[in-house]
Amino acid sequence: MSILDVFKRPDINAEIKEYRSAPGALLVDVRGADEYAGGHIPGSVNLPLPTLSGRRSIGVGKDSPVYVYCLSGARSSQAATILRRMGYNNVKNIGGIAGYKGEVEY
Repeated sequence: MSILDVFKRPDINAEIKEYRSAPGALLVDVRGADEYAGGHIPGSVNLPLPTLSGRRSIGVGKDSPVYVYCLSGARSSQAATILRRMGYNNVKNIGGIAGYKGEVEY
């Protein structure tokens, strides 16, 4: 690992490919409901960041792969930390939809 790896951002496009091949995986968009309605990655569920702390579960097992994104990667980073504290063991911050090149749903 190089010192420059600290500044490396996730490649959301590569991570979405991984998500699609991971059995039982959940794709979580932590942006607000209005942002989600304005376009989201197909198959994602909207769990806005402010609502995560008050939840007991996100609908999958604690060992299930959970891929989290937002607009730029900042909120998804916070969400990944919250989810790990909730006991989810396989959480991955995949960055922001701003870098996504695939199809979106409305």
